[in-house]
Amino acid sequence: MNITASRKVSLAPLADTGETDPRSQRARAERMAVTPLGGGLYEVESQSDHTYFADLLGGRCTCPDHMMRGVRCKHLRRVAIEINEGRVPPPGKEAVECARCESTVFVDEQKADAIHFCDHCELHPGEVVIDRNTGDLMVVVSMPGYRADSVDVPGKDCTVAEYPANEGYPESDPVVEVLYPIPAGLRPEQLNPSHVRRYSFPRSRLRRPEPPADQSELTDFREADFRESN
Repeated sequence: MNITASRKVSLAPLADTGETDPRSQRARAERMAVTPLGGGLYEVESQSDHTYFADLLGGRCTCPDHMMRGVRCKHLRRVAIEINEGRVPPPGKEAVECARCESTVFVDEQKADAIHFCDHCELHPGEVVIDRNTGDLMVVVSMPGYRADSVDVPGKDCTVAEYPANEGYPESDPVVEVLYPIPAGLRPEQLNPSHVRRYSFPRSRLRRPEPPADQSELTDFREADFRESN
């Protein structure tokens, strides 16, 4: 499990919140580090260098303030703040690295050992992408989680990373399986294996289409064209 702590810092105060509870104020102002331990349990290193354990789901903390007074202490509040600000994962989630860009992603604790991608890097089945080399339009089938230097190109004595057209793209790039769109008007009996063949590309070679600069292009029809068609 990834138990990397957040940096031990004080957090910027929120302007004009009207917060008057001293524990809430100290939860932001004091230097603390929060480490997720799993199952909703967090280790909190306080400004005084004491370490306490905050059970967020149970609303309990091992600090004297909570143990003796039964109050919602600054440590529980600090954990909640860091979760809300995306500094640490919420209960049931674990922080892992995106397999492509190494940015932090919060995923289900039970699936943390799998390959994960951030929203920017992940391409979903059915998503339309463009080949940076040729400008061709393609449809994503899957991202199986394999590196470009570990997937062989069928019929070629090389990997996806070694394929000449992929020169310059990272060898560690995750592979994306795609299909070229089936030509419009093709009858079922005209289909052949090449129409449904999957191709493997390094992720960096593919990009999402840019939205139209003029959104009216999506819905507007030229009046002259409409008259001519009728």
